[in-house]
Amino acid sequence: MVDTVPLPASLQVEVTSACNLRCAMCLVRYRPPINKLAGAMSLDMFRKLVDSVPTLRQLTLQGLGEPLLAPDLLEMIRYAKRRGVRTGFNTNATLLNPRKAKQLVESEVDWLHVSLDAADAPTFEAIRDGASFRTVVDNLAGLARAKRESGSSVPWIRVVFVAMRRNVAHLARLVRLLGRIGVGELRVQNLSHTFGDTDPAGAYQEIRQYARDEALWTGDDREHAEAAFARARAAATRAGVLLRLPHNEPTPTAGCTWPWDGAYITSQGVVQPCCMVMGDDRVALGRLDHQSFPEIWNGPEYHEFRRRLAGDTPPEVCRGCALYQGTF
Repeated sequence: MVDTVPLPASLQVEVTSACNLRCAMCLVRYRPPINKLAGAMSLDMFRKLVDSVPTLRQLTLQGLGEPLLAPDLLEMIRYAKRRGVRTGFNTNATLLNPRKAKQLVESEVDWLHVSLDAADAPTFEAIRDGASFRTVVDNLAGLARAKRESGSSVPWIRVVFVAMRRNVAHLARLVRLLGRIGVGELRVQNLSHTFGDTDPAGAYQEIRQYARDEALWTGDDREHAEAAFARARAAATRAGVLLRLPHNEPTPTAGCTWPWDGAYITSQGVVQPCCMVMGDDRVALGRLDHQSFPEIWNGPEYHEFRRRLAGDTPPEVCRGCALYQGTF
């Protein structure tokens, strides 16, 4: 008999798979565009999911798409907050105009992370294809201003930077920029996956090659990255900005507890073990249109995935994961 795993305290829900950008390191760039309405999770599915997990304490409303394109985003935030669930999401901030910033502050969303991967327009706009550096910086500053003017303690505002060979030298300058506009934290992360488990000539060929060309944790750029990290640490101390930097060397004992602690659900209701997988053709443990979340959580597919992850032969999709290797 297989032991029952308690329902999780946290979930990550892709409220939309539609996006207005084609970022170089994102799977969205290498797939056909998705319509804003067709890509949205329905409010009914969202409510049923939240109601089915009474243990839920934290909810992240993001996936491959841009959350501000989700038509029911504000109502989803309110629905979770009414149940005492801490809620937040990551945004590319291109749509985060003053009206939207005010609405989000009023919603009492707990955190809002903004993607900003460079300190100048040419580098940023080459990475975040379709975005304007000036617009994103202005919208980020506007969000910080809206929060101050409201006197609210939330949302906690953090900038997220995906470190790559092409942009790691920008870190210290970005820290200084954030200090000037009143943003208190910068989280730096590596690329999430090598995609080494995929067919080199298959559907993941382009993003697999991109990861190979740009990843800092392959060993080729550690000295360059560590020097950039040192400059960023010094700048953060002077600017009063909290700085989180990734490891640039795999940690043998890192492992992963995601499938015991939380789950990732796509906008179409596909349940996956974590957000790092990307692509529901790689791992799917169940579908909300076929079963309830608790049934999936303690179903045979989940149990088998956990068994392998806890053993010496983890699922192939986990082996190239930066989180599993301890480099994220």
